[in-house]
Amino acid sequence: MDYTNILLKPLITEKSTFLKDEENQIVFFVAESANKIEIKKAVEQAFKVKVESINIARKKPQLKKRFGRPLGKQPGYKKAYIRLAPGQKVDYFEGV
Repeated sequence: MDYTNILLKPLITEKSTFLKDEENQIVFFVAESANKIEIKKAVEQAFKVKVESINIARKKPQLKKRFGRPLGKQPGYKKAYIRLAPGQKVDYFEGV
């Protein structure tokens, strides 16, 4: 799998910005089928950095309801919290 198929988009929120500054972590939405090994290789290949560890969080799709009636589905997603090795940084996120 190519890294463009694994790393879907970066997640930029207050929490992810705090993690980037304080904990040296970056957060990405990743493909549902990707595992930690594939994510690590994709980040190292895309940004030329050393990855220390990866944690994954998954949200299952949920049914949206209003007044007890189903309206549709909220899509699920998979996020990867990627801790970079000390001294490493991703220039893509600097200044965000």
